Amino acid sequence: MKEYMNYLRKVDPYVPGEQPNLPNMIKLNTNENPYPPSPKVKEVWKQFSQNDLRLYPDPTSHKLNKAIADYYGLDESQVFTGVGSDDVLAMCFMTFFNSEKPILFPDITYSFYPVWAKLFDVKYEAIKLNENFCIEKEDYFKENGGIIFPNPNAPTGVELPLSEIEEILKHNPDSIVIADEAYIDFGGQSALSLLEKYDNLIIVQTFSKSRSMAGMRIGFAIGSPVLIKALHDVKYSFNSYTLNRMTIEIGAAAMADKAYFEETVQKIIETREWSKKEFKKLGFNFFDSKSNFIFVTHPNYNAKDLFLALRENNIFVRYFNADRINNYLRITIGTKKEMETLFDFLKSYIK
Repeated sequence: MKEYMNYLRKVDPYVPGEQPNLPNMIKLNTNENPYPPSPKVKEVWKQFSQNDLRLYPDPTSHKLNKAIADYYGLDESQVFTGVGSDDVLAMCFMTFFNSEKPILFPDITYSFYPVWAKLFDVKYEAIKLNENFCIEKEDYFKENGGIIFPNPNAPTGVELPLSEIEEILKHNPDSIVIADEAYIDFGGQSALSLLEKYDNLIIVQTFSKSRSMAGMRIGFAIGSPVLIKALHDVKYSFNSYTLNRMTIEIGAAAMADKAYFEETVQKIIETREWSKKEFKKLGFNFFDSKSNFIFVTHPNYNAKDLFLALRENNIFVRYFNADRINNYLRITIGTKKEMETLFDFLKSYIK
């Protein structure tokens, strides 16, 4: 074996959802938005020239950060942007989780958390969700080096009430608490209202889900100016130009189109609530999702068998071969027509 092989960093990487490219497929496996981005995005896209790409982007992402700040009624010093929320969360791990104490997050959660913890040599404890797959806030009332959780949770879709998030913040004044709100726009209550009371709170959101821009990779964090400055310092020590010129312009345009955003989110919410009724008719069990997906199981059918049967019919959903959830499927909410096709197949399969 070559000597240098002894020094390669060895990690167990995060495994993203499958990205098939087949004709007439129904893709419900990666929580993408089934509707296109705001029409204002296309307008900005058309205005770009080759000369625009000759120059470096603004390293401060001022235009995009200001658009996000204006939307939420914040100061620009409270906003940090990165290449998708994954980039933002990785920066958060590097910036805030440097204690010798373990950070805390749920055992059933976004599977990138343990990957980052191992990559950045962060001690962690995965705390079990209760039998209803809910966070027990009291489990986080102990010494720690930081706390992170998705809200609504992934892959369950269960929301942690705002009052319980505040209880966690109250009991952890000396720890950074990160609320990963990738799916908050689909019916959850954001922790934004707690920012003024708790300077140890960081909120992370994304353009990938509710703003239909997964392919553009925009994520952002909101917090106190002190914490946001710390994130920027780490970013500038790592990569000054994380967002390209086009992304900054397009992101700002998408954020400004509130009416279109609200319209498409409402479509997804309505389709999700209709889908819940259809799943119930077929005997599926699931949690009351506040996200753009539903986490389902059936008492009479094996989830992996169903996953494979769907896949053979070009309907892609997400199956996790993991402890406690290996008989569940996470199904993204598509268009009404896509969901009708899904249910036609399920009716046939169950019969």
